[in-house]
Amino acid sequence: MKRRNVFLVLFLTFWVVVTSLGFYGYQVFKSANVLVGREARVLLISKGSDFKAVQDSLRTGEFLRDPVSFGLLAKLLRYNQHIKPGRYLLKPDMSNLSAIRYLRSGDQLPVDITFNNIRLKKDLAEKITANLEITQAEFLKALNDSATAGKYGFDLENFMAMFIPNTYEVYWNIGVEGLFDRMHREYSKFWHEEKKQKAAAIGLSPVEVSVLASIVYAESSKNEEIPKIAGLYMNRLKRNIALQADPTLIFAAQDFTIQRVLNKHKEIESPYNTYKYTGLPPGPINLPPIIALEGVLNYEQHHYIYMCAREDFSGYHNFATNLNDHLNNARRYQRALNKAKLFR
Repeated sequence: MKRRNVFLVLFLTFWVVVTSLGFYGYQVFKSANVLVGREARVLLISKGSDFKAVQDSLRTGEFLRDPVSFGLLAKLLRYNQHIKPGRYLLKPDMSNLSAIRYLRSGDQLPVDITFNNIRLKKDLAEKITANLEITQAEFLKALNDSATAGKYGFDLENFMAMFIPNTYEVYWNIGVEGLFDRMHREYSKFWHEEKKQKAAAIGLSPVEVSVLASIVYAESSKNEEIPKIAGLYMNRLKRNIALQADPTLIFAAQDFTIQRVLNKHKEIESPYNTYKYTGLPPGPINLPPIIALEGVLNYEQHHYIYMCAREDFSGYHNFATNLNDHLNNARRYQRALNKAKLFR
């Protein structure tokens, strides 16, 4: 009788243990453990992270209800030996198994990078790295490296022309080299053979189109004027007349608060001073958008060689084919500046 009772106790104990292990095993594999009852969130795994770093991120971010079960299954499935950096969107009520399989797949969530209205390299660095793992300093180091510029067919003065303003989808951990490679592919995609031939037909290289487009874009806030302004500067280039573009003086001065270009600005010693030097400056003075690039490639044919901002401050310009008409336009604009008390 005693043996029978002992056997029964042992059997029941064994059954309880097996049932408990089975239940816990089910919980480890299949039960919801990630963001239980919460909203989807992004988990960032940096380059070079080990499993401990991933666990720390999950713990401090409060992703897991039971970190122990996640750790056990991760080691059982050898995820701890196959960490893939990236940006992962973990969804509510995921099981350990689903989450680990997802993280092991490397199928990370892409991000958008958008950059426009860029004047300087530091402006580009700030915007292009905003959603990326790489830092502004890392990006600027490459952008200011002559070897990197040469790799893509540019020099340090015109390297910015490779970056065409738009929105691009990339991975968060793309890395500096990967980002530059991607931007060069986008540049090459824009400057396909037909476009390069179109540039050659008007006597410009793709980089020269970018440089001229940057000046045109800086001259007017009115997109409909872009082809006309481009045509004016093309007329000057063809006649070897100095462009005399005020935005290039502002760029040379590196003072973007200037509202009124004065004679002293025309004396600045800089290759970007288009009052002193004929032809195009060595690089773009901003990153011209596609509409400006297209405006140069399809510039309006006319006989204008002068322009001046309208005195109504509408953003439009008065155009002239001769100096006398231009001086009259300029005097009206200067009187308007004086009346508005804009002296610098």
